[in-house]
Amino acid sequence: MKIRKATESDLVEIMEIYAHARAFMAQTGNPHQWGDNAYPSEELIRGDIRQGVSYVAEADGQIEAVFLFRVGDDPTYHVIEGGSWQNDEPYGVVHRIASAGRVKGAGAQCLQWAFTQCGNLRIDTHDDNAVMQHVLEKNGFVKCGRIYLENGEPRVAFQKSALSPLRR
Repeated sequence: MKIRKATESDLVEIMEIYAHARAFMAQTGNPHQWGDNAYPSEELIRGDIRQGVSYVAEADGQIEAVFLFRVGDDPTYHVIEGGSWQNDEPYGVVHRIASAGRVKGAGAQCLQWAFTQCGNLRIDTHDDNAVMQHVLEKNGFVKCGRIYLENGEPRVAFQKSALSPLRR
């Protein structure tokens, strides 16, 4: 698959993928993470595209997955409970990763690509998102603890790092 920055012309396909992902999550025991049928909003995705942090993965000219990737501090990761990050070095983040469900391993390929861009990645997911937790662990991410979103909702935090672990 080819990974590239998303453009405004991708928006319809991107929103269809997010709709598919919401339905899939609900069917697999995770109806609450994006369950309101409004997340992520078109406005949010347009902003991601304008900022140059929205990416798509294509196969045969068709978008198969979408995700946000950026290198930099994420305020929701400042406090972690029940564990610790592997290190305190600069890191990249992946958010809003979703697949169209047509290509097996599309999400894993996106995670692998992001890791090649920044060998120190953080990501989080809902407690009920067993599918994503499995994908993360299968791809070398380690469960580090619990973080809280701006709205107070808890998430399970993961990290994958090529760097040495933090010595405590």
